[in-house]
Amino acid sequence: MPRSAAEDVDGYLAEMPETDRLTVLVRLRELCRTELHGFEEVMAYGMPAYRRPGGEPEIAFAAQKHYISFYLMRPDIREGFEDRLAGQDMGKGCLRFRRTENVDFDLVRDLLRATARGPGEIC
Repeated sequence: MPRSAAEDVDGYLAEMPETDRLTVLVRLRELCRTELHGFEEVMAYGMPAYRRPGGEPEIAFAAQKHYISFYLMRPDIREGFEDRLAGQDMGKGCLRFRRTENVDFDLVRDLLRATARGPGEIC
């Protein structure tokens, strides 16, 4: 999907066709809103993102053409989960889920909880 011009996450999700991918995106949003206490939900770089008030995004997600991306902008979190991320499809700062049934929501929840524990350097 090309970069969204949606003004908010509701608009972003409304652009998605009714598929399993939409279900995954909605679930990712629910997890972010539940686990990232005190974070702001914003649109950044054409995708839903979560930041501490006034800060830069630390977490984001997006529907790409062939996968769903979950962005971890904190190297300390990626390093702390190196063992659990080892078998995952990873880019420099994103976790890619090519099949909706392979989304590890437990891993995502744990990454979100670690992010929420305190600030860190953002790449």
